[in-house]
Amino acid sequence: MVNSRFDKRRKALASHDVPIGSAQMTLAALNERSREIFRHIVESYLATGEPVGSRNLSRILPMTLSPASVRNVMSDLEQLGLIFAPHTSAGRLPTELGLRFFVDALMEVGDLNENDRRSIEAQVAAAGGNRSFEAVLTEASQMLSGLTRSAGVVLTAKTNARLKHIEFVRLEPERALAVLVAEDGQVENRVLNVPAGLPASALIEAGNFLNARINGKTLAELRAEIEHSVEAGQAALDQLTQKIIAAGLASWSGGENEDRQLIVRGHANLLEDLKALEDLERVRSLFDALETKRGVIDLLGRAERGEGVRIFIGSENKLFSLSGSSTIIAPYHDGKGSIVGVIGVIGPTRLNYARIIPMVDYTAKVVSRLLTS
Repeated sequence: MVNSRFDKRRKALASHDVPIGSAQMTLAALNERSREIFRHIVESYLATGEPVGSRNLSRILPMTLSPASVRNVMSDLEQLGLIFAPHTSAGRLPTELGLRFFVDALMEVGDLNENDRRSIEAQVAAAGGNRSFEAVLTEASQMLSGLTRSAGVVLTAKTNARLKHIEFVRLEPERALAVLVAEDGQVENRVLNVPAGLPASALIEAGNFLNARINGKTLAELRAEIEHSVEAGQAALDQLTQKIIAAGLASWSGGENEDRQLIVRGHANLLEDLKALEDLERVRSLFDALETKRGVIDLLGRAERGEGVRIFIGSENKLFSLSGSSTIIAPYHDGKGSIVGVIGVIGPTRLNYARIIPMVDYTAKVVSRLLTS
């Protein structure tokens, strides 16, 4: 039976971007017997990765049913697109549609126990102290990876760092290196094009102008101030120096995706428990997808459109359609309540969703608290 008192909490936590089947599958489509059989098929798959047959199901179901009766129900579930047979005469496994239906309609997600909460808080807080916020995010993703035996992922904005120093160094007649140093010790280098015949004094003047105005500002704040000063005619700069500053700020700020930083930890966890060659190919495909960071950034960025945990299963996202992977992610916030990034895990579709969802949800909340303190 479905736990109705949990329904509101489940809906708040688990959200997705696609409908469940073309017929908008609902609980009303399944009677109690069908639900129990379907639930056991999914739970067996999540626990073992193996198909389960009618004979084994008839032994473990809470109601008395013959293997033949179970097979009839399995046939109905198969017609609904919720399960399939990987081989002739084999047991059944849930389809991606079936997994989505299970997660949205049948799965019960409980709260973390006190020990889990303390463990998450202690590990994330320990990474704080005098270390950079990037170190906190790295530790949080590493922790989630270890707790879930999946890959931990974080998407954050590079522009959150407070700046300490900027310098321009000529590399070639028409190329220079822009060096940005943050207060937390992070250093980022970008190569940018500069006008031909640019005097060395222009590079020095550009660096001095920016350094006089940094004062612990973020890159976005500094860029806005400089642009305002130039437009208002308050900046006593020649045109060449203005071009260097504009090029440097544009290079660091990047485009919609370039100002994002992706942190992935725990790749090795994805190599555990591989049972067949197709499993290895699936993981290789996932590794390839993770290497194309832009695609991952686009996917994780979708979680910034709403509150709560978001779940993407298999081909619900094009990026992981070949690898058959699932993603469980939640946004974290800054002191103003604005979403500034997401954190979560990526792994096989047979993730322990009921256990991982509250872990990701709570970790995002802990990171948010640390960011606002």
